[in-house]
Amino acid sequence: MIADNSIAVAMNAIGARARVAAREMASAPAENKNAALLLAADIIVERKAKIISVNAIEIKSAKARGVSPAFIDRMSLTPARIDDIAAALRVIAALDDPVGKSISKWSRPNGLQIERVRTPIGVIAIIYESRPNVTVDAGAICLKAGNAAILRGGSECINTSKALFDCLAGALVKSGLPRHAVQFVETPDRAAVGELLSGLDGQIDLVIPRGGKSLVARVQSEARAPVLSHLDGICHVYVDRDADAQKAIDITVNSKMRRTGVCGAAETLLVDCAIVESYWPALSKALHDAGCEIRGDETIKQLEPSVIAATQEDWRTEYLAPVISVAVVDGVAGALDHLEKYSSHHTEAIVTESQETARRFLAGADSAIVLHNASTQFADGGEFGLGAEIGIATGRLHARGPVGVEELTTYKNIVRGKGHVRAN
Repeated sequence: MIADNSIAVAMNAIGARARVAAREMASAPAENKNAALLLAADIIVERKAKIISVNAIEIKSAKARGVSPAFIDRMSLTPARIDDIAAALRVIAALDDPVGKSISKWSRPNGLQIERVRTPIGVIAIIYESRPNVTVDAGAICLKAGNAAILRGGSECINTSKALFDCLAGALVKSGLPRHAVQFVETPDRAAVGELLSGLDGQIDLVIPRGGKSLVARVQSEARAPVLSHLDGICHVYVDRDADAQKAIDITVNSKMRRTGVCGAAETLLVDCAIVESYWPALSKALHDAGCEIRGDETIKQLEPSVIAATQEDWRTEYLAPVISVAVVDGVAGALDHLEKYSSHHTEAIVTESQETARRFLAGADSAIVLHNASTQFADGGEFGLGAEIGIATGRLHARGPVGVEELTTYKNIVRGKGHVRAN
């Protein structure tokens, strides 16, 4: 544990060790990285009972403090979830190594040969809350991409995160990688976050926050290094006039209710005015039967007076709970207008059998992930075949959507000549 009066010194030391490790990781053999990931997966499975025991203590404490069910769900580890963590490590190990991969190459008229190749970003700080699996996902993805990682988990499940980190750390040295390639900040003191955001005297190359709105907003406001993140997950499902009724029900309920606390959970349902009267009774019943609270606009209130009236704030709210707001829109153009005003540019889905309408929606929805006839709950790196992801990036620069291994690389331009000099 880091002493309260030495946070700055201790964090700068972590940054210095990470910088040294990053230089080594940039040229680490792919087989060593893969061996570390596979060994970490085995260790996690072996220690499953111990990890669950540690997690149970922190879950009990959180419940005693009155933490929300959605937060508890994100904190909780089960045998199946631990198996999923180990499985993600194995998938990441099986991915092609991005470091040194040629992106493009071309020749100039003067004979110069130019090639762009992927390189690690360097030292990446990941600041996260509540989800202990991020400890492994983030550490593993950074490692595979040849980076050094500094992990700072939330205090609510710091012991669970540390138990998972120990599994990964133990695999590093045994696999011939630098022991400080992944480091875990053990103190719950928030001053440690401030030090990370300061950049640790230029040692941090990228900051990735994973957590609630207040955490992400603080990181975006205070970080002295580039930030890769999303602030809100206000995701939408649009049911079009050409939607298959059963698909509309299945996709809507799954998008909202499979896991309400994930960032890919749908928060707003948009229904085409052309079919709302015929489709709404079945959609409403399915949502109510699943235990979802409905907040509707004026048209929905007329069709079902018992629903709660939606306010302007509802269209901008990420509930992370069994609550959904419902708006009636005038076709795909109306749906896109609503997204333009209220979307957080995370994930949107359209349910329709019209390929032309789907094309308009997929092209017009300015979000990181856009789906046709599929649940928004697929907004996840594992479902994209990335093994795992650190988060969803909703900006327009560098990376967008699930942040996996390739998204944690940059590139360099390699120029090969034969004694070339530049003329005036």
